[in-house]
Amino acid sequence: MNITKESIDALNAVVKIEISEADYQEKVTEVLKDYSKKANIPGFRKGHVPLGMVKKQYGKSVMIDEVNKLIQDSLNKFLTEEKLDILGNPIPKVQENFSWDEKDYSFEFELGLAPQFEVNLDTKKKVTQYDIVAEDALLDKEVKNLQQRFGKMSAKDTIEEGVNITGTFVNEEKEIEKKHSFTFDSIKEKANQKKFIGKKVGDVIEVNTKGLFDDDHKLMGATGLTHDEIHGLDIPLTFTVEDITITELADLDQDLFDKIFGKDVVKSVTELREKIKEDAEKQFQSQADQQLLNAITEYLIDNTKFDLPADFLKKWLAVAGENPLTEDQAAEEFNKSEKGLRYQLIEGQIIKDNNLQVTYEELRDYAKGYIKDQMAQFGNMNPEEKELDDIANRILGNQEEAKRLQDQLLSSKLLDFYKEKMTFKTKKVTYDDFVKEVYK
Repeated sequence: MNITKESIDALNAVVKIEISEADYQEKVTEVLKDYSKKANIPGFRKGHVPLGMVKKQYGKSVMIDEVNKLIQDSLNKFLTEEKLDILGNPIPKVQENFSWDEKDYSFEFELGLAPQFEVNLDTKKKVTQYDIVAEDALLDKEVKNLQQRFGKMSAKDTIEEGVNITGTFVNEEKEIEKKHSFTFDSIKEKANQKKFIGKKVGDVIEVNTKGLFDDDHKLMGATGLTHDEIHGLDIPLTFTVEDITITELADLDQDLFDKIFGKDVVKSVTELREKIKEDAEKQFQSQADQQLLNAITEYLIDNTKFDLPADFLKKWLAVAGENPLTEDQAAEEFNKSEKGLRYQLIEGQIIKDNNLQVTYEELRDYAKGYIKDQMAQFGNMNPEEKELDDIANRILGNQEEAKRLQDQLLSSKLLDFYKEKMTFKTKKVTYDDFVKEVYK
């Protein structure tokens, strides 16, 4: 057997595999002998079927099967030994006049090669890193929310400012029939608020989804529709009032502080606000980090230039799935996936050049930390080490869960690396301003 590689250019190559009868005949004979021991053929006892008869009946199919196995094994071994970094999978070239009646065969495979490139982290146009701060208005709102959550609720006869309203929204055309609770203060615009003022339990109010709430996303809860469906939604709704209550705010005293945070963790309104600020900015940091990673990803894709074996990849996409694609469909699929492929190559290069691979020990420690955080939310602040080990073993034994945690850890390692190696333009913003700028 002979295997050779011909380079077409820097991104494309052809591997040629030449197989002679001597390369596969011994294995074919071995398989046929095994068949003769197991075959059930009328007129012969099991294990006494003549080899010639078995060869005549099964010889060609066994030979084809063994040649295909030999091709695949030899090709994989060659790619590994030659350290060829390929994209997609090798594509067999169609041979005219090919016949399995021959004894010697020649096969060719097209390869798409990964490009060689360098990643430059020295940004000319700096990426924006957001520092999200919890401003006084947000703290005021959160303090009031806590007072409401732990406050005393009482029924009201009519809707007025400050009440909580429960009822059912209906739109027959969109098949909406959804019970929902909301505060009067979340109703947007005076015209809408006037429709609710003075209404009693049992009254029906006609409203429109457009501009109903101060945040359009609240329509998701009110209608049961998806995130995509509520954007730009402009349909009529009827709302039947079913319950009206008002909450007497809880006093900002030690009893409230202890209920929320535990005994004597917070001892004053000042400390309460500091704790809310700390918790809020910790959550904001997570969102800011995700945005920063997304921005860095976009920057690296736009500023790391290299070519791809596009024609090969389109050809591979056309035959890679369960259902073949047309040339136009494959081209469309390539266009949709090109950006992701580029970052996958860039990320792989950064990981390789800077030894950022995730080790099993790191993944195990990360899993235990994740488990510990989850248990803390349910009041178990100091779990036993053995308990953490046992749960971590179960989680990492699930390939899907292990992959999810590995991806999270790798993203964290990459972000830490970027923060160390890149310089950013830092911008301090409120959370509302962050949402407006980033999500527009």
